[in-house]
Amino acid sequence: MKRWIPFMKSDPTVAIVRLQGVIAGGTRGALNDRALASAIDKAFSRGKPAAVALEVNSPGGSPVQSSLIGSRIRRLAEEKDIPVIAFVEDVAASGGYWLAAAADEIYADPSSVIGSIGVISASFGAHELMTRQGVERRVYTAGKSKSMLDPFRPEKPEDVERLKGLLDDIHTNFIDHVQARRSGKLDTETELFTGEVWLAEKAKALGLIDGIGHLKPMMQDRFGDKVQFRRYGVKKPFFSRLGAQLLDDAVTTIEERAAYARFGL
Repeated sequence: MKRWIPFMKSDPTVAIVRLQGVIAGGTRGALNDRALASAIDKAFSRGKPAAVALEVNSPGGSPVQSSLIGSRIRRLAEEKDIPVIAFVEDVAASGGYWLAAAADEIYADPSSVIGSIGVISASFGAHELMTRQGVERRVYTAGKSKSMLDPFRPEKPEDVERLKGLLDDIHTNFIDHVQARRSGKLDTETELFTGEVWLAEKAKALGLIDGIGHLKPMMQDRFGDKVQFRRYGVKKPFFSRLGAQLLDDAVTTIEERAAYARFGL
């Protein structure tokens, strides 16, 4: 109430934005810029928070959505002159680490998994199975590269080379982001961009994070015991989880669990 009383100093506030799950554009329940835009904007704009804290728990996903979310966070942080502090829970890997690196400081639990600064593309090949079953694949294109890496046709070396070139370019963007955000903190003697992951203590020694710590006690130490916390996130309508959406939820859950399982979680 006292924040409405003139000349009376209010208790400091920390806005919390939760970033949990696989990062993917257009997938319901996944992290993407469109879904998070309102929550992130409100976290920076409502009142004058002493800081914005990010709760990060993500195994990664879309590099584009990772970049869009991270860019939105940086843009607002600079416009509003508000520090951003990330707190990693189970994992901040690949795109999840991209999000964490958007913060000015990164802290984690001792058992948090950090890193995976690399790019991956996974598919399958079913052309031999189709041949054995007597199924003929018919594809017609305008443009010789339009059917690149069709999983139902034999793999072409030139297509693989082209894909690797795209992955290398995305990897370069990822490295540039990390080096810019962690400038002066990274261990220059260790290869950090191989896709390897580390637990928090090692990640701290490598300069990938700033320390070990949890959100509430660290914010209380920094802003006082009376600091207030306000949470912002994506709200899922109750009725959206009924009927036909149940199958979509099940598929999304399986995909998300598979992504976390890559890191033993």
